[in-house]
Amino acid sequence: MIRQIIVRNVFDAIDRDGHDENFVPLDRDVFVPSDLAAGTPEKIELLRQRVEMGVPLWHEQDRADYNDLVGVIRPRLHKPMTHG
Repeated sequence: MIRQIIVRNVFDAIDRDGHDENFVPLDRDVFVPSDLAAGTPEKIELLRQRVEMGVPLWHEQDRADYNDLVGVIRPRLHKPMTHG
């Protein structure tokens, strides 16, 4: 019988999946540095893929800054404050 646990918090997830305290990353050719900017959907997807491949999340040569990046600035939408 398969035991299913509803995950409501990190402790439930550890109970279900274990923890990575003894995690040893695999040494694989697919672990290459990334020039993706931190926080972008693309970088987050790359981190997800690294987890699936069993390699470290961070490569020592990953981009560490935002220098030379050019992109669209999207203003935050906010409602004007009303005083009353």
